Formats: sequence, C-alpha cells, structure tokens
Amino acid sequence: MSGNSFGRLFCVTSFGESHGPALGGVVDGCPPGLALSAEDLQRELDRRKPGKSRHVTQRRESDAVEILSGLFEGRTTGTPIAFVVRNEDARSKDYDAIAQKFRPGHADYTYWQKYGVRDPRGGGRASARETLVRVGAGAIAKKWLAERYGVRVRGYLAQLGPLAIAFRSWDAVEANPFFAPDAGCIAALEAHLDELRRAGDSCGARVNVVAEGVPVGWGEPVYGRLDADVAAAMMSINAVKGVEIGAGFAAVAQSGSTHGDEMTPEGFVSNNNGGVLGGISTGQDITVSIALKPTSSIRLPRRTVNTRGEPVSVSTEGRHDPCVGIRATPIAEAMLACVLMDHALRHRAQCGDVTPPTPPVAGRVR
Repeated sequence: MSGNSFGRLFCVTSFGESHGPALGGVVDGCPPGLALSAEDLQRELDRRKPGKSRHVTQRRESDAVEILSGLFEGRTTGTPIAFVVRNEDARSKDYDAIAQKFRPGHADYTYWQKYGVRDPRGGGRASARETLVRVGAGAIAKKWLAERYGVRVRGYLAQLGPLAIAFRSWDAVEANPFFAPDAGCIAALEAHLDELRRAGDSCGARVNVVAEGVPVGWGEPVYGRLDADVAAAMMSINAVKGVEIGAGFAAVAQSGSTHGDEMTPEGFVSNNNGGVLGGISTGQDITVSIALKPTSSIRLPRRTVNTRGEPVSVSTEGRHDPCVGIRATPIAEAMLACVLMDHALRHRAQCGDVTPPTPPVAGRVR
C-alpha cells in the first residue's frame, strides 16, 4: 500500500492498524534544536483519544506515546523523529459478524476491491485510529510554528448534525468534550447524541480551524498552492467529504464588491478568501471548515452484499462514535499545522532572504 506519507520538507509517514499491535509515525524534516518531549505529543493525543465521555466510542486506550528517535538531550537533532503508540483495548471479536459483509458508506468495499484482502478488525488501516499519528506529528508542528513564527492553530466544533453552534469563546472549547465554543449549547448536543444512540444511528458534523499569526508569503503557485495543500490534507482525514477555505461555497452568492477583501493601511477589511490569495498566504488568519459525514458503523440494519456478491443485511455492534466529528477538532488542527510547517520550510528555502519593497498589510481591521 502506497500513499502513507504527506508533506515535502516536513514529511509525515504513518503505519499501523486499528487492532494491530501499535500505530506509529515517522516525522522527517523537523529542524534541529527544537525542545521536544513525549509530553508535548501526549497533550495533543489526550485531546483526541477515545473514551473521554459517553458520547464517543468507549474503547479504552491510554494512547501513551513513546518517542524512539530524533531527540538528544531533549532537543530535536534534525534526524527522523519516530514515535509509537501501543493498542491496548482492541476487541476484534466484535467484527466477526461483519467480516464477510461490506458496511454501506465504509471503506470495506473499496479496500476489498483494490487489494483483494482487508483487515475487518476495527476497519484496519481505514480506521480513524490512524489519525493519532497525525495528531502526534501536528504537536511537533504546532510547537515549532509557535516558537519560530508565533503562529497559533486552533479549532472548534461548528455544527453537530442539524445543530449549528455559535462561536462565543475560545475558552469554552477545551471545557467540554465536544470542543464546542458555546457552553450554553452542551445540553442540546448531549440530548441529540443520546437520541441517536437510542435509535442506533449517527450524524455528521462541521469543524472550523483557524491559524493566527501566519506571515504573508507562504505557498507555491501554481501547483503548490497553500490552500490546495490545506484542502488535500483535510480531505485525507477519515469521513471528511467537504472543505471550505474562507467564505467557501458562500462565495457563490457573493458579489465581487462583497467578496474581494479590501485593503487599507490599517489592514484588510474582511477575510472572505480565508487568508490565501493566488495560493499564497496574505498574513491574515487562515480559516478552514470541514464537513464530516455520519459514522458508517451503526446498529440499524441496512442492505448490502457479502464477499460472494450475495444480498445480505448488515448492522454493526461494538464501540463506535455516534459522530466522528466530536473528536475531529485536534485532527484538523494537526493537519493544518503540518501543512503550514511544510510551507514555512519551503518558503524559507527559496525566499527566506526576499525583502519586499512594500510593507505587509496588517491581518485584519478589528
């Protein structure tokens, strides 16, 4: 299987399956001298791990990370950083009943058709458990971006099923298991998920991610556009079916006089372009929104076929997230951070000594 690496100068490779011995990653290209420890990765991994509330899968994993290489006396050496997380609570027997069936909306069918074999235990390589590797790599990228450029990457749940969530405060995001920016909506979110759980069904979600402090100039037109790489990274996350940069699809209904972000000596007047013009960062916040589909593993019986092509019914028991979007915020943050670090290194390599004659415009008029 190819396609397990992303990034050019900051390159991340992941390995492992949901019910295998472990998952892990290799991060190549991190500059030397960054103070780094397992605790830096663990903080981010703890934000996405399962079993943190009744609203997510009850698989109990400590997700304890071990760094195997790339550090000496607490600092990066410039060599590959390898890390591993052991699986501790896999229950493969939960998947015996569907080992010969294809779950509608799941990668079971496409993996089988492509490779002629699949690991049905927890989805194998197609499991969202693989995203812990991205979160570990993202922790490295977040720390380097913050120390080197003052960049801060944060995200939040913007919608759960039919329930839109108003942005109230960043402080609220880490104070609830949904990463919701409005403490007043938690009861409604819980009630909706409880109803879905009783019905044996699932729902989708929308997650927004913002990178603040990104300098102007990152991105490589025409085929290395910053927004294109961000979109590709977000689409690589399990269950993501849509990505918007800035105004996104709302731009269809906007006029040119509205959508174009006017500039003044004090800053941009708006940010409909999401901090990217011509594939290059403008110095404004990078704003990204992703749409995640409903979880494919549900208890409700549905029509499908088995490995012999015969019509059968399938329902999924075991431990599953009723909404994969609940734990997606740290994952989306990680992917944005990894792309930004990759582009920061690429910009530094080619244009690090460029001094434009025009001073940069401030991010945005507040």
